[in-house]
Amino acid sequence: MFKLFYVIFMNLHRAPYMIPRMRNRADHPERYSVEQRYALVHYTIYLMNKTGKITTEAYGLENLPEEGGYIMYPNHQGKYDVCGIMYTHKKPCSFVMDKHKSHTILVREFCDLVQAKRLEKDNPRQGITVITQVAKEVAEGKRYILFPEGGYRFNNKNAVCDFKAGSFKIALKSKVPIVPIALYDSYKVFNSFHIGPITTQVHYLKPITYEEYKDMKTQEIADLVKQRIEEKISEIQSSLK
Repeated sequence: MFKLFYVIFMNLHRAPYMIPRMRNRADHPERYSVEQRYALVHYTIYLMNKTGKITTEAYGLENLPEEGGYIMYPNHQGKYDVCGIMYTHKKPCSFVMDKHKSHTILVREFCDLVQAKRLEKDNPRQGITVITQVAKEVAEGKRYILFPEGGYRFNNKNAVCDFKAGSFKIALKSKVPIVPIALYDSYKVFNSFHIGPITTQVHYLKPITYEEYKDMKTQEIADLVKQRIEEKISEIQSSLK
């Protein structure tokens, strides 16, 4: 939490020109390509990391499919999670997030730059519409980040909560690879009382192809993805002892 206020304070002088620049690119997708808009997101995260003394290390980049769309399912630790993934994921990608949390300054610009989907958690009908839209876009080659835990606990100490089976309906509808992502120490950035330099880790795990999960129920897929993430986190923790 301290780190969040520190990063905001250290970048106040950039706000008068960075936010209008982000807003302009977000509002005019006909002028700026997906790559140009994503590059601005990447640069903004770079500035945040530099001023906040945040280092994010990526592992398993070779596991990312080279062609076509796919869905990344990470564990959820806090506000920095999407930033950590996007900073290490070189190709443009987008995400789904809670609509009520998506309209604060800077978060709104991030969402609009990558045309993220805003989910109304208390509106099942709208949720079905989002699932259909994301499934269609992923099938056409887009890459998305979905958090199957749905939320996160403050200072969660790298714990992984239960995965919601419904978030895997998108994978079954789009028939694309599932890429599990293990986030480590991501919570320390903006969702803990940690002070000082922080190093977070993003581990891209081996994809699960449609052929592997097509005959599974959504709960079985959720359990499989969660198991792989937990195994990686346990492996990291063992290596640090």
